[in-house]
Amino acid sequence: MAVKIRLQRHGKKDRAFFHVVVADGRAPRDGKFIEKLGTYNPNTNPATIDINFDSTLNWLMKGAQPTETCRAILSYKGVLMKKHLIEGISKGALTMEQVEQKFAQWLQDKDSKINNKKENLSDADKKKLAAKLKAETAAKEAKAAKVAAKTAVVEEPASEEVTETPENTETPASEENAG
Repeated sequence: MAVKIRLQRHGKKDRAFFHVVVADGRAPRDGKFIEKLGTYNPNTNPATIDINFDSTLNWLMKGAQPTETCRAILSYKGVLMKKHLIEGISKGALTMEQVEQKFAQWLQDKDSKINNKKENLSDADKKKLAAKLKAETAAKEAKAAKVAAKTAVVEEPASEEVTETPENTETPASEENAG
């Protein structure tokens, strides 16, 4: 029996959510499975992955073959790295202490990269929000200036007509006195 580690789709249309499962290779994608190993949510940034590390490593050591997407997920979480290091023990290249030390260092580096990405994403969101607010403020001020200019133009002719009217009435009166 060919055992595969693969994704089982759940969730709504355009909002996929996956379970990472161990299943017979002949079983349907969303059908019968042997064991659920974790979940994968690609809708968040960065994607949320929750894996039962020990159980997944156990299945890999027994010979379960991950699909391409599951291979990427397991690599991201370090399961494949741990398997690689453990295989080094069986070949005599490493000791258990060296494996634990190398894996702890790898996890620390990976966590710092993930935290940096999260910080950069939050900083980018803040900058985008500030730029959007600034653009909206500039547009609002431009619109207010346009409205103020339009109201000023409407008010000026009304005040000019009032001043022209007394001049016009004086001119005919002075013409009558002259004639």
